[in-house]
Amino acid sequence: MQNFSDSSTEPGAGSALRTALLGYDEARRSAMAEARRALSLNELDAKALLFIAANPGARPTHVRDHLGITSAGVTTLIDRLVQRGTVRRDLDTEDRRVNHITATVDLDAAPWCSLRAFDAAVESAIAELEPADASAVAEVLRRLTAAGTASR
Repeated sequence: MQNFSDSSTEPGAGSALRTALLGYDEARRSAMAEARRALSLNELDAKALLFIAANPGARPTHVRDHLGITSAGVTTLIDRLVQRGTVRRDLDTEDRRVNHITATVDLDAAPWCSLRAFDAAVESAIAELEPADASAVAEVLRRLTAAGTASR
């Protein structure tokens, strides 16, 4: 157990930051869950749709690698999204064995914008920060992320 008298930080400073980070994570998860419920999307479909919208013409292998799922899983997922009308498959003009996946919905328009509403609000809040403050927060988050991934 850490003794705060031996620490270079004030008692509770780390706990306050940890609490704030957990609060942010919970708020983002809750916002995404509500958006997915409203759009009748499961979490994996929502992640795929966001990736495809950010990477128009992505190949199924790119989607598979991004999501960390199997080839059969990505085929089923893309079939579901195509059937729902949120993405389309286009054959490659040079290699007809290759598909390119493109979003057919505008994620900046209602109701789809709800998938990115929380992140857009966060971007607006970040834009209001002084650049030095934003850089300092980014550095803290990089360190915390590195520490968390190193513990795996």
